[in-house]
Parts: sequence; C-alpha cells; structure tokens
Amino acid sequence: MFNLNNRFFNKLRNEEIRIHHDEPDAGLQVAQGLFAQLPSTLSRRPIVFVCIGTDRSTGDSLGPLIGTLLKDKEPHPFHIYGTLDDPIHALNLADKIEEIKKLYTNPFIIGIDACLGRMKSVGIIQIGNGPVKPGAGVNKELPEVGEIHITGIVNVSGFMEYFVLQNTRLHLIMEMAKTMADGIYQASLLYGRNSSFVDVKHRINQEQGKIN
Repeated sequence: MFNLNNRFFNKLRNEEIRIHHDEPDAGLQVAQGLFAQLPSTLSRRPIVFVCIGTDRSTGDSLGPLIGTLLKDKEPHPFHIYGTLDDPIHALNLADKIEEIKKLYTNPFIIGIDACLGRMKSVGIIQIGNGPVKPGAGVNKELPEVGEIHITGIVNVSGFMEYFVLQNTRLHLIMEMAKTMADGIYQASLLYGRNSSFVDVKHRINQEQGKIN
C-alpha cells in the first residue's frame, strides 16, 4: 500500500504530523503517520482507539463520528470505542477507560478528539506522541487518554469555546471525519497484514522446533 523507508519512518515517529484534511492524499498521510507510531506487531499489544466526544455539539462530534465510520469499515485488528450510538464523553470517560483496561491486556490506546486552534490551523489533523487531553479547550478536568493522539482542529480558540464548538460547521466535521477514518482504515490493512505475517512465521518456527 505504501512504503516507509527507515529515515522517513523515524521522522514520522518522532515528530507531530500535521495534515490538512482536504489535501489530495490526506488519507494516505494519516495512514503513514499513524502506522509509524504504532508498536511492532511482535509486541502483540491490542490496538484500541478511543473516539471522544458527543453528538450534542457539532464541533465535539468529530470523535464519535469517526468511531461510527470505523465501525462500519470493521478495521481489523483495531478495536474501536466511542460512536454516535455509544459515545465516550465527560460523564463516562473514566469508566470507559477502566473498562478497556480490564478487557484487554496492556492495550495500546490511541485517543481521538476534536480541538480548537488558530484560524489558519482549522481543518488540520494532528498525529503525535502523548495523550489527548479532552475538555482542555473548554476548561474541564478530564483524564488524559492514549499513548499517542489523533486530533482535528475544528474551530478557533480563545473566546467562548463552548459556544464556538456548538456553532462549528457540520460539513467541516464530516469531511475531516471521513479523511481520518479512511486513514485509520488504511493503516489497519497494513498493520493487519504484518500481524498475519508474524503469526505465520511464528507457527512455522514452532513447527520447525518440533521437527528439530
């Protein structure tokens, strides 16, 4: 699907990636940036996406809309939490994270959320190390989520943030969500193929060990 040489791979892994959602190859760039941040398939860590937000606010619906689009795509071997039907938001975030950690052994969690930024950055998708900090834009104290983050800058910060999120254009949210979900799905295909290869190689090594 795409090729990552070592130099480019290390750059993607060590730096925050910023991609405008309407670039012609934005989905591919999201896939490359995300894949570079994922643990090796050899680690066997479950990959869990936590899509944060609520459909009660247009700007804050980016996360659950991405989750819904991904559920439809079934991006095996990734696990998706947070959809329009079953959102993860301020009231249940801590409980959902605890539930995920009980369900999976040492999960690699990726936090997805909308955020606010400068005018010229609206429409930018960011991928990088460290957790997402939900609620920071509207001065809420919520648990940080994820070892890496994927965020979308949906509107301008600095004044009446809650009102700004409520009045964000749905068209922008939809276009960003489609690009981000497409990129995550592309990354799942490559990651899944690598997992299959590792599984096959592991079984071959086991059989050879029995023969020897």
